[in-house]
Amino acid sequence: MKAKLFLISLLAVANLFGCNDKTEPASQAGGPKAQYHKISADEAKKQLDADNRIILVDVRTEAEYKDKHIPGSILLPVDRIAELAPAKLPDKEAKIFVYCRSGNRSEAASQKLIELGYKNVYDFGGIIDWKYQTESDN
Repeated sequence: MKAKLFLISLLAVANLFGCNDKTEPASQAGGPKAQYHKISADEAKKQLDADNRIILVDVRTEAEYKDKHIPGSILLPVDRIAELAPAKLPDKEAKIFVYCRSGNRSEAASQKLIELGYKNVYDFGGIIDWKYQTESDN
């Protein structure tokens, strides 16, 4: 009985301390932890309208970007983040909003940016949920 109670207590404590949270350590030891943030496209639009310092990052392919993207966004394909982020995103403290087509790549890219030491990364999913202005380079 004591072993069962101990196991239940251990599981409860593990749950309290977030075994499943999406917090990643910052690249610098002892620094504040960066955290994955998921927001809606509507919230992203509201914040983008209020703060022109937010960096908007499209993590799709170049062809997808040329076909349709959100004005003011920069292209940083998810498979090239580690290579291109230092030059395209030099400020690791900047607020960065990430999107893709449907939300899968934006989550992976957001997590990768956090691993690279970026501290204010927000994933708002896919351009398919963006009901605001877009543009094309074609």
